[in-house]
Amino acid sequence: MPAGTLYRGREGMWSWVAHRVTGVLIFFFLFVHVLDTALVRVSPEAYDDVVATYKTPIVNVLEYGLVAAILFHALNGLRVIAVDFWSKGPKYQKQMLWTVVGVWVVLMAGAFYPVLQHTLRTLFGS
Repeated sequence: MPAGTLYRGREGMWSWVAHRVTGVLIFFFLFVHVLDTALVRVSPEAYDDVVATYKTPIVNVLEYGLVAAILFHALNGLRVIAVDFWSKGPKYQKQMLWTVVGVWVVLMAGAFYPVLQHTLRTLFGS
């Protein structure tokens, strides 16, 4: 690694990358959401067609990914606030990251069936 590099591919860098990537993904979701909602005024039939595509298993899996992105972004954002505004934040940033990851995994496991139940029932029956 070059001298003077703050992150050397460790947890801090990867949490930074994940925070930026999830932020961009959430932004694009919101952009598409505004566009598809605007279809109601242009063509209610087109809006109904778009909404019908949202009921497919592939889109349902993407919704689970959206939940994952929003949840990680929110939890990591709280960690970033703690690192920035708590005097001991930088000292404990690694432990806080692993706490965020642990909480995220538990919450995502809990969200698995509620979010994906439509797809699971479609693929495997009631």
